[in-house]
Amino acid sequence: MDTLTAGTRATYDVLMERLERAASTDPERDDPRSRYPVTDTFLASASRHVNAATAVLVPAARKRLSDGSARGHAFVAQVRRLEAAMAQVKARLYGSTYAIGRSWSSVWDDTRIELEATRALEEELCHDLDVRREAGDPDWGDKLYRAELHAPTRPHPYVPHQGVRGKLAREVALRVDRFWDMAEGRMAPEPVRHHDRSHDGPITQYFLADPHFVEDAEEKS
Repeated sequence: MDTLTAGTRATYDVLMERLERAASTDPERDDPRSRYPVTDTFLASASRHVNAATAVLVPAARKRLSDGSARGHAFVAQVRRLEAAMAQVKARLYGSTYAIGRSWSSVWDDTRIELEATRALEEELCHDLDVRREAGDPDWGDKLYRAELHAPTRPHPYVPHQGVRGKLAREVALRVDRFWDMAEGRMAPEPVRHHDRSHDGPITQYFLADPHFVEDAEEKS
């Protein structure tokens, strides 16, 4: 059973849903600050996932796949492009000079394109890792979930991503992100587990502007 592939698909389904929810929020029609929670939720969950995927899947691909080194390099390059696009979303959200002159539609279009490209590369990696799994290999899906719990919650496209320098950079970025998350009262949703849309309780879902009440009810029925 391709459990790693299925888990990745479930994660990206949620990430795409969160992106579209944020992109469709209209502060002029709704609450003026309505864009903040839904956009921050997307940025936090996407940042955590791609950081975890870089930390777990790239080393696994290099070890298990014959062309893993080249594919790992390509994946990291794509993650950087996605993070650069998400950094523009963040800059546009908080009025940074780095996003002056950019429309919301343009930053969301760029992010959507890069997220879909990242998804395609990651699903291919996960499928091949599932197919070539050997006795004694770790549960990469569980490692990915656990890594995501301790991954940075904001995009950092220009820090090292690989090797020892990448690991150290993620640890520093995590500390910085946690500080600002606490200072700004920003909550990061728990990573997605396959067969379970979210482990967040109703109150957490409410504050994240990311409810799954309907889906939860359907799963229990």
